[in-house]
Amino acid sequence: MSGDDDRKSELAREHKERQEKRAADQPSSTKRNTFIGAGVAVVVVAGGIFAATTLADSNKTDPAAASSPSASATSAAPTELPTTTPTTKPGAVACSYKRDDSVPNKYVGMPGKKPNLKLSTMTVTTNHGDIVIQVDPNATPCTVNSMSFLSKKHFYDNTKCHRLATPETAGIFLLQCGDPQAKADGKNPTDGQGTAGYVFADEAVGAIPYTKGVVFLTQPLDAAGQNSSQFAISLSDENSQLEPTYSVLGMVTSGLEIIEKVAKDGVLTNPDDITGDGGSSAPKNPIIIKRVTLK
Repeated sequence: MSGDDDRKSELAREHKERQEKRAADQPSSTKRNTFIGAGVAVVVVAGGIFAATTLADSNKTDPAAASSPSASATSAAPTELPTTTPTTKPGAVACSYKRDDSVPNKYVGMPGKKPNLKLSTMTVTTNHGDIVIQVDPNATPCTVNSMSFLSKKHFYDNTKCHRLATPETAGIFLLQCGDPQAKADGKNPTDGQGTAGYVFADEAVGAIPYTKGVVFLTQPLDAAGQNSSQFAISLSDENSQLEPTYSVLGMVTSGLEIIEKVAKDGVLTNPDDITGDGGSSAPKNPIIIKRVTLK
């Protein structure tokens, strides 16, 4: 590995060690809360990538089998989602959502069971401009259904993206949003814990690597089926080294430059962040979601 790769790997290991230490110091009753929406674990693989490119059944796929690290392989960012034509008949999918009031949340109700399979675009309007995301409800019907429901309820209106993880701070490069109670001020110890007050099952886990532009849901570190309102936008192909454990939401088609420009302004370090991750690296130049729309 190059000197830069060595440094990134070292930073990732140090970050994980800090996170594990903080988790060990927390009472067992609070650990689940601690990592809600904040746990994106890094797998340090020497020059490795995850090369899964076909839609996987999250209930049957072995994460280890879905990855194929290679010492010399390179990966181009996917240009589209796994499915581009309808694969599910309307009315054949029934989504299930479960109320969860165990963590801080903003409850606006729960989505209906029948997803709209005709949705194709999700626009996140921010104070810096629009981030446009291609979604595919044929690949992730209940994920898209949840986002559509929350957007109609104005759940995301005027919320702040609470986490800008950079290679220097976390060994990865991504923006995380969707905590309705996040202050993103470098002071609030509970940023990264907020949800929509319900959870739902994983979808399209391992379908594509989390390379630049891929949008995926976040959930507790060692949990499954705990998806809610939080999502992350990958800003680097190096994120293909993330474990394939997160549900794919979509692919950014325009607006990544908005986040990249903000990233140049740096992050706020929160020494009191109880997760050691979720709220410790808010962007210094705030990214505020004005509204989210799906069509």
